[in-house]
Formats: sequence, C-alpha cells, structure tokens
Amino acid sequence: MDLSFNAEERAFQDEVRGFIARNLTEEMKRATALTPSVFSDPDIGMAWQRTLHKQGWGAPGWPVEHGGPDWTPAQRWIFETESARAGVPNVNVMGVKMVGPVIIGFGSPEQKNFYLPRILSGEDYWCQGYSEPGSGSDLSSLKTRAVRDGDDYIINGTKIWTTHAHHANRMFALVRTSDGPRQQDGISFILIDMKTPGITTRPILTIGGDHEVNQVFFDDVRVPVANRVGEEGKGWTYGKYLLEFERGSGIASAKLREGLKAIAELAESDLTGRAIDSPDIATRISEVEVDIDALEMTELRVLSALQTGQNPGAVSSILKLRNSEIRQAVTRLGADVIGHDALAVEPMRPLYKLNHEQAMPEEMLTVMPEYLNGRAYTIFGGTSEIQRDIIAKMMLGI
Repeated sequence: MDLSFNAEERAFQDEVRGFIARNLTEEMKRATALTPSVFSDPDIGMAWQRTLHKQGWGAPGWPVEHGGPDWTPAQRWIFETESARAGVPNVNVMGVKMVGPVIIGFGSPEQKNFYLPRILSGEDYWCQGYSEPGSGSDLSSLKTRAVRDGDDYIINGTKIWTTHAHHANRMFALVRTSDGPRQQDGISFILIDMKTPGITTRPILTIGGDHEVNQVFFDDVRVPVANRVGEEGKGWTYGKYLLEFERGSGIASAKLREGLKAIAELAESDLTGRAIDSPDIATRISEVEVDIDALEMTELRVLSALQTGQNPGAVSSILKLRNSEIRQAVTRLGADVIGHDALAVEPMRPLYKLNHEQAMPEEMLTVMPEYLNGRAYTIFGGTSEIQRDIIAKMMLGI
C-alpha cells in the first residue's frame, strides 16, 4: 500500500483545506469542539451538510450517478482526515452513511428520486428505528408490527434509544410484517414520515444529563406500502447491509487522533499540573496512539474495497469493535488527566450555547461529558459481544 501522495492528490489536499478555511465558521468549529456526542446538533451539522452539497461533496461514499463526488480512495481519505483536523461538524450521518446506501442499493426508482436529493441537500434529517425494549442485541426478536391494509401498513409498537428522533422528520425502521419459523424472515424495512399521526416521541435523559436518545411510540400509524424498501420480509437483509456501512464506511481514526491530541495537550498543560509527567499517563497516551495507527491501516484497506463496490462484510465489525474500544480508552484517559476537576462536570446539554461563566476552562469542559457519553460506544450500533460473534462466524468459521 503506497501511503505517499502524488502531485494531484497534494493539490486536492490544498483544495480541501482551502474550502474548509473559507466555509467553516468559528461558530461551527466551537460548537463541534464542545459537542461530547458523535452527533452534532442539526442546526450545526445540517448547515455544514448544505455547504458540502453546494460544493458537490455532500456524500463522499455515494456513486457519482446519485450525487457522489467520484473520489479515489486517497481523495476520500484526504477529505475525511482534513475535516477531522479542522474540526468540522458531523453531518447527516443517519441519512448519508446509513439509509442512503440502502435506498441506493435496494430502493425503487421513485424512492431514489425523492429521498436521495433531500438527503444530500439536508432537507431531510433521519433517525433509526431498530432497537426495542427487549430487542437490542437480539434485534430479530423485534415486535413492532406493520399490518397490511390496502395500500398502507398500519404500524403499532415502540422503538427505543432512537438518537435525535426529537429532531428528525424521517425514520427508517425495521418492522414485523409476518411470522414464521425464522424471526428474520418476517421483517420489512420501512421509511416513515415522523409527522404522521399516531407517532409520539418521549425523551430519555442519559447518564450525562443529555437529551440525545428517545423512545418512539406508534399507535395505528398509517404508512404507504410504497414506503417499503425492497421486498416484504427481506428487511433483515437490508438492515444488516445498512449496519455494515454504518460500522465500516467511516474514517474514525482521524477523529480519534485529534481527540487524543487534545487530551495530550491538556496533559502537558499547567491546567492539569502537567499530568504528562506521570509515567502511567505518558505510557497510556503512547499505547492509544499505536492502537489508532493500527485502526488507520485497516480503514485504508476497507476504503479501497468500498471504492470498488465491495461491501465491507465482517471487517466492518472489526472496525466498529476497535473504534468503540479506542474511543472509550481516549475518554477514560481524559477523565484521568483532569483528575478531581472531573467532579465539576457540566450537565451534557448543548455546551456551545452556554452563556454564563464556566465552572472550568473551556478546553476541559467536554472531558467528562465525553467520558459519560462514551460508555455507550460499545453498545450502540451492535454490542462488542455481537461484533466478536460476527467476526468468529464470518472470518474464523466458528
């Protein structure tokens, strides 16, 4: 693998840096720096999505015929890395990186023509209706049911841990349309307008005090059959395809590296009494850096495969597993670096909107919220235990 850039790629790197310098506002940059979650608030993230769309860069991983920029793996890598270094907001993750590829791969022409432009432009903001009470890691046991009634499905049930459902105007959901010997065979993939009568969203406040996730209830919600993606009963296949893209299509190492850099700078500062002088802290920083290097090499291999149209498969589980573990290691290291100052944590709300005097310097403000939020990294998107099972079955034949 040649990791050096040629003249054309260096010119593209300069183009990306120039674009970010011209368009990334100080408000966006500060908001991103003070966002403890992997999801930016829509008023920040979607503004950046619209900016990218105007440039033709709204969906780096999409085929060019659907609005993708037709980048090489090296260009994709450069874009993601420069974005992480500059501190750009996370964009329409649920739309661009999750439901978009499913609609491209399995949607009808009408669905592609309607939804894909709205995802690119930032007009639609999506949430994911997968987990349910009692159906998390065992997702195929889900009970939210869609009963056919003429040209509609009538949906009843509930979804939980639904990130940003209180912001979203669209949901992609797995629902049960039939019963059979195999639970997976009775599941369908449905696109839902969140303004449809009968939908109720209830907030869930997590350990850090933030409102990021929700429980969503469906009471006789009528959704057109035309909103089903692909065949009835094949939703489990489409849902797994989506999860492979969610887990394996991003460039996490660049953001992890920037996160570690911020913690290392704190450790070297007087704010923490030069925590870097502790052999334990210094060693752990080095160990995490090595882990990020290894993750980066795996991401490069997957990116090359994706560029040729190959699904990442089981390797996406390796990426998800290691990304979540390293994220937790970085946030745990941050909490140890600031020490007793962690007790002065601000409740996790939009920190960039706070106007009063902070209890601690701004560069320390997100350390504990990120640590608390990060406890979920090894759970959402498929638990670490499930990822290890997938790796064992698909790669080791166990």
